[in-house]
Amino acid sequence: MNKLSVQKRAQILGCLVSGNSIRATVRITGAAKNTVVKLLAEVGKACSAYQDCVMRDLSCKHIHCDQIWSFCYAKEKNIQNDQKSQFGYGDVWTWTATCADTKLVPFWLVGNRDGDTAKTFIDDLKSRLAHRVQMTTDGHKAYLEAVEEAFGSEIDYAVLIKIYGQEKEHEKRYSPSKCVGTRLEVISGNPNSPHISASYAERGNLTIRMGTRGFTPPRNAFSKKAGNLAHSVALHFMYYNFARIHKTLRVTPAMEAGLSEHVWSLEEIVKLLE
Repeated sequence: MNKLSVQKRAQILGCLVSGNSIRATVRITGAAKNTVVKLLAEVGKACSAYQDCVMRDLSCKHIHCDQIWSFCYAKEKNIQNDQKSQFGYGDVWTWTATCADTKLVPFWLVGNRDGDTAKTFIDDLKSRLAHRVQMTTDGHKAYLEAVEEAFGSEIDYAVLIKIYGQEKEHEKRYSPSKCVGTRLEVISGNPNSPHISASYAERGNLTIRMGTRGFTPPRNAFSKKAGNLAHSVALHFMYYNFARIHKTLRVTPAMEAGLSEHVWSLEEIVKLLE
């Protein structure tokens, strides 16, 4: 990989953030598979470290949280019994927090869908915020205890619970049944009703699916290792936050949040390795 120019590495990253699999990236760029995997791992670590450093003291006002499903190695139903207790085999969830005003994703976490992961996610998110926020999550119960422990009463927190209709018999689908309604529950503080929503987080999930091959249904290019999935997610959010112009904002989320003064190029992302 050391022999690759900055431009060649930028081309490889451009393929990866555009939703191409590693094998497709190999075919497009002519780079070796091991070179692509190694570059993804090293850039993913650099992107994660950089964003962990700059995503501090954020002036976000409205936060939407959600989780998006994927899997590693094999689907949950196909893994061996001795692998079911090991993270990285079967279901893997990516937790995301989205600022509804700047569209910035200040924090994400790849892990299980349990209370311990929820606590880690919410605690780290809180450490990045400069002041009191309004937060909306779905009805996942793990959020309730995690938010209470992290914020106490210093938050305006509401839960948006979706109500789904019944599936037709023998119907196969890759997504939940049709949503027929919602129910709002105020958990803490005095959240503003018009801002009780998870729409931006859910739209962000679609962006992840379109830009990261391992999340694309029916997921025939899934990650074999949880580490590689985490690196892909870190690269995706680096590109999304700093290098991709948001169509509504007409700037990047990082520019809107005051974290950057310009649109990053892929070459600049590569130079994080230095």
